[in-house]
Amino acid sequence: MSVRDLTEKEGGTPDVRVRLVAAEGSVTIGPGVSVPGYTLNGTSPGPTISATQGDLVEVTLVNESVPGGTTLHWHGLDVPNAEDGVAGVTQDAVGVGQSHTYRFVLRQVGTYWYHSHQVSHEQVRKGLLGAIVVAPKAATAATTAADLTLLSHTYGGKRTLNGKVGEQRLDAAAGDRVRVRVINTDPGVAPAWVSGTAYRLVAIDGTDVNEPTPIEGKSIIVPAGGRADLELEVPASGAARVQLSGVSLVIGPTGSTAPTTRAPGQSVDFLTYGTPTPLAFDPDTADRRFVYSMGRRPGFVKGRPGIWWSINGKLYPNVPMYTVSEGDVVRMKISNHSNETHPMHLHGHHVVVLARDGKPATGSPWWTDSLEVPVGRTFDVAFVADNPGIWSDHCHNLPHAQEGLIAHVMYEGVTTPYRVGGSSTHNEPD
Repeated sequence: MSVRDLTEKEGGTPDVRVRLVAAEGSVTIGPGVSVPGYTLNGTSPGPTISATQGDLVEVTLVNESVPGGTTLHWHGLDVPNAEDGVAGVTQDAVGVGQSHTYRFVLRQVGTYWYHSHQVSHEQVRKGLLGAIVVAPKAATAATTAADLTLLSHTYGGKRTLNGKVGEQRLDAAAGDRVRVRVINTDPGVAPAWVSGTAYRLVAIDGTDVNEPTPIEGKSIIVPAGGRADLELEVPASGAARVQLSGVSLVIGPTGSTAPTTRAPGQSVDFLTYGTPTPLAFDPDTADRRFVYSMGRRPGFVKGRPGIWWSINGKLYPNVPMYTVSEGDVVRMKISNHSNETHPMHLHGHHVVVLARDGKPATGSPWWTDSLEVPVGRTFDVAFVADNPGIWSDHCHNLPHAQEGLIAHVMYEGVTTPYRVGGSSTHNEPD
């Protein structure tokens, strides 16, 4: 079977239809402050795609003037493989003057984002990205008074929230419950914390945390590509402040203030946060067991000499192809023996963290699609192979992926007609 045939089976009229025009230009991040980059419909970040679980979404990408072509990848959404948006793996890059249409049903709920996966280390940095928010079909009993997305991105060395520098405000009454969706689109980690009130971490990478508890005096470490949904209650006096390094959001009544604080010295441990609940599969009876060991060694990558990232001692493109069959329970041991931290992102699936450095998880099941693996650490993760295709499994510090830190999970019997490089397609996913 070709990845070209692994499309959305549900037909009919889309519930949500979006047209995104990608162009080269400038991005305004504050009064009189613009940086060169790329835009979608004239802005960066591009328009937030808001939808409801079960919606059929159709997005048409038009490349007006992005040189070298572009694509769109739906980060964290487990879409059919043909819709994954990886140049040279699931499609050809969309050249200037061309368009490409993506169709998929939103079966998940939560916070996600979209970005280019053609020359991604450059195009994402320069602004080809946007947020996706998927609401549940039915509202939960504990409804919120406000729901705000905070997409963090650095343009020209200046960190922004939703494309703007400095402090932002959300007017809310004392006692209001507010959900803040933090999305980290930069290459490194983004610590986020709240001052002025306690808060809870209610979702990680789009998956709800089971019975989250109040947090005070600790930050949330959001990996590159990761998302963290925070929930807080506006204090009776003053306001609350959600902070990331250099930017913040004040939440409270008009004219209220909130303290600016330094990043806490401690962070929430996702391995122990929340309350356990059983998994729907048994990772101890895995059908496949793999090792993903990251290192660094001299050699050649894409014809260039240097000291490059390695996977199981091999350099790109001679890295492992992790082969699975549909329905397999898969366990993977991910370890970092290099000299830098790596945020690992598996397309098309979420993994559950079973252990870190041999210490078993004791909190809510930690489901993630963007896992920070610090130097010297080892994680045991598992997932069910329930989405056939050829899927990238790479570091989301995108320059690292461009330097060879990328492997693939391939289902048996699946092939692709697309190729990286080439004189006609110029596919360069990373």
